[in-house]
Amino acid sequence: MEDCLTTLRGRIESCCESACSCFRKNQDKPDSSVVIPNLHAESRDPDRPLRPSPFPPVPAKPMGKLFAAQYDYQARTDDDLSFHAGDKLEILKETDSGWWIARALDGASANRSGYIPANYVAPLESLGAQMWYFADTKRVEAEKLLQAKGNQNGSFLIRQCESQPGELSLSVLHDETVKHYKIKQLDGQFYIIRSKGFSSLMDLVQHYSTMDDGLCVRLRKPCRKAIVPQTIGLSYNTADHWEIPRSSVQLLCRLGTGQFGEVYEGMWNNTTAVAVKKPKPGSVNLQNFLQEAQFMKKLHHPKLIQLYAVCTIGEPIYIITELMRNGNLLEYLQRDKGKTVNLSDQVEMAAQVAAGMAYLELQNYIHRDLAARNVLVGENNICKVADFGLARVFKSEGDDDDDEDEDGGVYEMSKGTKLPVKWTAPEGLHENKFSIKSDVWSFGILLYEIITFGTLPYPMFTNLQVVHQLRSGYRMPCPSNCPKRVYEVMRDCWKDSPYDRPTFETLQWTLEEFCDLDVSSYADADRY
Repeated sequence: MEDCLTTLRGRIESCCESACSCFRKNQDKPDSSVVIPNLHAESRDPDRPLRPSPFPPVPAKPMGKLFAAQYDYQARTDDDLSFHAGDKLEILKETDSGWWIARALDGASANRSGYIPANYVAPLESLGAQMWYFADTKRVEAEKLLQAKGNQNGSFLIRQCESQPGELSLSVLHDETVKHYKIKQLDGQFYIIRSKGFSSLMDLVQHYSTMDDGLCVRLRKPCRKAIVPQTIGLSYNTADHWEIPRSSVQLLCRLGTGQFGEVYEGMWNNTTAVAVKKPKPGSVNLQNFLQEAQFMKKLHHPKLIQLYAVCTIGEPIYIITELMRNGNLLEYLQRDKGKTVNLSDQVEMAAQVAAGMAYLELQNYIHRDLAARNVLVGENNICKVADFGLARVFKSEGDDDDDEDEDGGVYEMSKGTKLPVKWTAPEGLHENKFSIKSDVWSFGILLYEIITFGTLPYPMFTNLQVVHQLRSGYRMPCPSNCPKRVYEVMRDCWKDSPYDRPTFETLQWTLEEFCDLDVSSYADADRY
């Protein structure tokens, strides 16, 4: 055995020596026929096009966090990643800008990577990843969503219950009406009917998707998510650097005009519909505007119009914001005149405005020009507060630099500044001082506009008469067809002392209570 091993070892060493000798000889010959391939060199004819590989790329094993898309997203730049609701995504990098780097694991963009808006996705195994889960949707909003075009009999959603915090509600479309069921939890079980408990919401939905079993109708498709959240900025590149080239914005059609300029529907980067406010040349204090816009860019709330970007190099200045296709609330109400908008809708609109203002209140930010003309309307009567902070940066005759009180939130305008008298609180008219409480006064006037479908406040008085009447304690009477409780909210906003007026947080939940339905209105599934 040892002789065999010795012989074999000798042969191997002999072969190795021979190979090494051959290699050394060829190394010394510049024209050697032995070619050592350069793995980094281009091995193909540069004029010949690459032949596509017959094999698709093999995806690497997902190493990052797995998320599910909640909405469709179409790439706006070459660095973005397109996806559809339901697609699975691997998050490769999270950033604080509101944009993440992700790789699509399936769908039309499978194996591609790019930036995605972080608020369009949810962790794969979370409740938020379920297409039927509409967490913060209110009852009235749920009904509008389910009754919107595209849903069918049996469309449904599950949401947080308003009347009982911590509980869930199932809302189902049946014969063009919406039924609501309480989902109760006991001993780790979820149930609508006490005799049928499920270990998870997914199991509950699966069961009632196969049979109605006491419900008004079998659950079919989840409600369409027609309201797509706004991205933080137009793209990852503009989230922080929001001065954009004027050439990237195309003006399409004029939406309206006002005291300070015009508003256009526009297109950014040939991909994204936007609104473009174009102030009159010379009407904006550029230094004040840039300071104000720097802070406005950081404000993000579903009920505030988002400032996307600006063009401040040259005239006119462009202020680019999200687009709301139904225009401002004043003209929207004046066109409708009660044809489709009812009292419930009006109160809900006011509650949405109060929600946006409650956020500004928390940020110690003052709007300064709150009125129906500065609230914009989208689909399903979604309302968002617009133009917050811009009243400060527009010039008027004799207007110099503005000063802000160090005591926080009190705003004193210099002499010569024009005021919207019929929306302005007494302390603003008489002392030129503005605070979040003067915004509350303006909200009371806005509520009057909503309830009267855009009637001009103080219709019998001129601006000068209003100034004198308010000094004597006059307040507008209750509008016709206005519920007493709603008028009481107006009067609370119009209290003479700013400190006696409610907060916007209080106004929000007070108005939302008007929209809530009594618990008895929920379908009692147990009776089946």
